[in-house]
This record gives sequence, C-alpha cells and structure tokens, in this order.
Amino acid sequence: MTLSVDAAETLALRALAWLAANDDLLPTFLGSTGASEADLRERAGDPVFLGAVLDFLMMDDAWVIGFCDSAAIPYDQLMQARMALPGGAQVNWT
Repeated sequence: MTLSVDAAETLALRALAWLAANDDLLPTFLGSTGASEADLRERAGDPVFLGAVLDFLMMDDAWVIGFCDSAAIPYDQLMQARMALPGGAQVNWT
C-alpha cells in the first residue's frame, strides 16, 4: 500500500513535531543537517525538507521504533511516506 502525498506530508509533520520535542535527538538532527530551530518552522511545509526528516529518522531503528510507537503507526509506514515525497523513489539497479 502506498500513501498519498498529503498523507505522507502529514506523517512527516508528525515526525518533525516528535523530533522537535525530543531534547536528546533534536541536537543530533540539527547538527547533522545544518538546520537551525528557525528552519524547522520555516521549512515545515517543504516536502523536500520533510523527506529529509524521514531520512534522518530511518537512519536508526531505535528512532523509527520510538516515533512509530508514540504515533501508534506501523513501522513500515515511515518508508511508505518517504517514498511518496520528493527524492523518495526506490532505485532499481537491474
């Protein structure tokens, strides 16, 4: 099952809100992306930035589990959302 772009953006916004409220993980995100706290507010509507949020969370299984458990969503829904956002298409190397 694939998510619509709107559903993917909504899920990514929820992930961004979870990340922003996570005092331990937020500095890691800001440091690894070069984003500022102001960027979080300014770019929250940018599908490319939301894709980067999901890319970041999917770097660590513990982060995926933490967000998905708190949001009561299946773990694979993050990847489905990522695939619906710009730059998220899976590459087929055949």
